[in-house]
Amino acid sequence: MTRVLVAVDDPQLVRALVINMQARAYEVDTAPDGRTALGLAAERRPDVMLLDLGLPDIDGFEVIRGVRRWTRLPIIVLSARRGSEEMVVALDAGADDYIAKPFSMDELLARLRAAVRRTEAVPHFGEPDTVTTADFTVDLVARKAVRAGREIRLTPTEWHLLEFLISNPRRLITQRQLLQEVWGLSYSNKTNYLRVYMAQLRRKLESDPSHPRYLITEPGMGYRFEP
Repeated sequence: MTRVLVAVDDPQLVRALVINMQARAYEVDTAPDGRTALGLAAERRPDVMLLDLGLPDIDGFEVIRGVRRWTRLPIIVLSARRGSEEMVVALDAGADDYIAKPFSMDELLARLRAAVRRTEAVPHFGEPDTVTTADFTVDLVARKAVRAGREIRLTPTEWHLLEFLISNPRRLITQRQLLQEVWGLSYSNKTNYLRVYMAQLRRKLESDPSHPRYLITEPGMGYRFEP
């Protein structure tokens, strides 16, 4: 059974989330503030976290960074802050998705299901277990990326995106293909997601992120991995 940690300080929203998720057989833990959320994340080991940025004690960004120090737990941010700058900061800190309030419960549940799916290992048949470049190595079985002898921490979304690209070397993958593969059918036009996540992957893997050698943009079309 999927366990969800809801770190939200709005009692009405928490009640609505708990009722809707429990009706769909999710196990739910709730945290009214950031410190409680960090403690429950370590203690209860949830499968996904729903996180409000506007918590009363510590900033939601701080919670994301704290969780990311030790786990790739999927984090979906719920925020009344609708600006693209806030979304970029949240995703850059390690969030997997960002939903601006108000939102529909159906949309939230769809994104929650997608986040959980991205954490599931996908078997690879007829593909190499390890992809090695001059700058980094990616182990598709162990789901690890190593650069300069150091393991690189990737969120589940970052991993899914990287995995899909390197499993199709030198092949142009359109923006629509990537969005549907990683986020689902309803995200076909969310090209800003791709820009943010590709920038993050380049910062983590490329020696010169502003002039990428491996994760190549084909303007107006999509992306490809060049081994």
